[in-house]
Amino acid sequence: MVAGDGSRSRADASTAHNRDSTTLLTCPDVESDLGGVVASQREKSASNEKIVRDVESEESRKTISGIDLKASYTAEDSKHMTADSAAAPGEPPYLRGAFAGGYRTKPWRIFQLSGFGNPEDEGARIRYLLGKGETGFIMEHDRLTADHLYDVDHPEVESRWEDVGLTGAVQMSARDTALVLQDIDQTRYFAHPGGAVVQHAPFALAAYWTVAKRRGLDLRQLSGTGQSDFFLTYLGCVTKQQIPASTGLKINCDIIEFCADHAPNWVPISIAGYNGADTGLNAYQELGAVFACAIEHLDEMVKRRRLSPAKVAHGLGGMNFRVGMDFMEDIAKLRVARKMWHDLLKDRYRISDKRALKLRIHVVTAGSAMTYREPMNNIVRGTLMALSSMLGGVQSLGVSGYDEALSIPSESAHHMSVRIQQILLHETGLANVVDPLGGSHYLESLSVRLEEEAWRFMDEIENHGGFIATLDSGWLHEKASDNQVALENALLDGSRKVVGVNVHEGDSDPFNVDGFSGVGDAFERAKARLVNLRRERDGRAVAVALGELSAACEQQRNIMPYILDAVMSDVTLGEIGDVFREQFGDWKVPIFF
Repeated sequence: MVAGDGSRSRADASTAHNRDSTTLLTCPDVESDLGGVVASQREKSASNEKIVRDVESEESRKTISGIDLKASYTAEDSKHMTADSAAAPGEPPYLRGAFAGGYRTKPWRIFQLSGFGNPEDEGARIRYLLGKGETGFIMEHDRLTADHLYDVDHPEVESRWEDVGLTGAVQMSARDTALVLQDIDQTRYFAHPGGAVVQHAPFALAAYWTVAKRRGLDLRQLSGTGQSDFFLTYLGCVTKQQIPASTGLKINCDIIEFCADHAPNWVPISIAGYNGADTGLNAYQELGAVFACAIEHLDEMVKRRRLSPAKVAHGLGGMNFRVGMDFMEDIAKLRVARKMWHDLLKDRYRISDKRALKLRIHVVTAGSAMTYREPMNNIVRGTLMALSSMLGGVQSLGVSGYDEALSIPSESAHHMSVRIQQILLHETGLANVVDPLGGSHYLESLSVRLEEEAWRFMDEIENHGGFIATLDSGWLHEKASDNQVALENALLDGSRKVVGVNVHEGDSDPFNVDGFSGVGDAFERAKARLVNLRRERDGRAVAVALGELSAACEQQRNIMPYILDAVMSDVTLGEIGDVFREQFGDWKVPIFF
């Protein structure tokens, strides 16, 4: 009898109320005594109608991805959840969690991004964080040199020498990486040695592995992850010189094969939806694009016929997502990501290996959510995003520094990011139960809607030629840009509220903090190290290694053994970049005016 949207019940209630009021007003015995009651009822009715209108306001009742929200949810809303989706944590399709014991058996890895200045500075910060309880570490390279594969004496770097070391340590050789890793046991910690940008990944991995080999370690003793992410490289932080996306796919597949043969405990690449989301993709677009990217890699590896699809999928199954300030939508997104990965592998590639079907998720909380006004408020934002990540069942987590809108994280901000995670783990009791929000009518309904939209967006990408084609054409950039503009307009017109920015603003900032200033000698010291390296190394061995690398690129062989040999011979970052530029050329950036 009651309409799905409740309109029938509201109409019936209104009719009954009017009938009762008429009866009261036409009864002479009580009219004078109840006049005040009637007036009160009228005021209350008007107030209730206003509340209903406010609750039903469509403009402000959507997720940040634009999914319509109801005022409340019942079992009727979650009935579309399939029986297999309700399976227990650790059971397919893993919506409720990849592992049955959750954080009872294995807490998430505290995994903060670290790096600035000189290699020694970065090493000191990593050791500081490990001392505070970080359980893995991420090395950040200087973006100006690393992303472009330039040495510090490249003209483009020299023209901006003040920026060198601003976003990470300058590492042009394995000797530099060894300085970062001084007094750090590579067999003890799960590491991400850098290489977020695709063309930089082979060098970053080879430098880390060379340090290990020079210490007498076998690569099989090491655990960690590469990244080599297409979203950062070709969507979020497009560099002046970058290898074409199709070449990047070939190199990523080389890394996958090399790790399968020589570093079985290493996650070869990590598809990072974070970089797509912080560029503008919404929650379901992030999901759809991540799995479209995975399809490109899986299909290419199937063509190579060296590794089984299940082995490839397990290597690809350590992915990176962003969690922002839409608390429930991002919890739903992480749950849906696990289910979609399971369903994609099972249905498209006929994979049944449970290790491959279980998606392992790393989250970095949204740096874009951090504000430069009243930056101490960002501690609250970081905590909420970390809590959302925890409730979504992540395997590792990095919390953005509260000063991220001002600078790279200060020591204090890094310390706070670690402590936020430790407090959530040890003091809230939430780690005692896997998927504690599972069964919420709202969450389950939202999960269903997100999944539907994510599959639709993935199909849209495939209809445009596939993930790489949408990068080459600029189609994906347009989708991200449209969302960025919409979010900025919402901030300007006030429909999107950010405390301290466009609502509850103050004339002065009582929580002002100074950004981290870093060091001023990174450029000069890097130049001195480069001069010494070139003087001390075996020039003949360098020439041979570069020649073999160039031939491997030209002949389409797996480049990783040659990259490793070159870095072992003290070939520099810029020299490898010269080979890549000569052999592969530059990507044609789809920017149109």
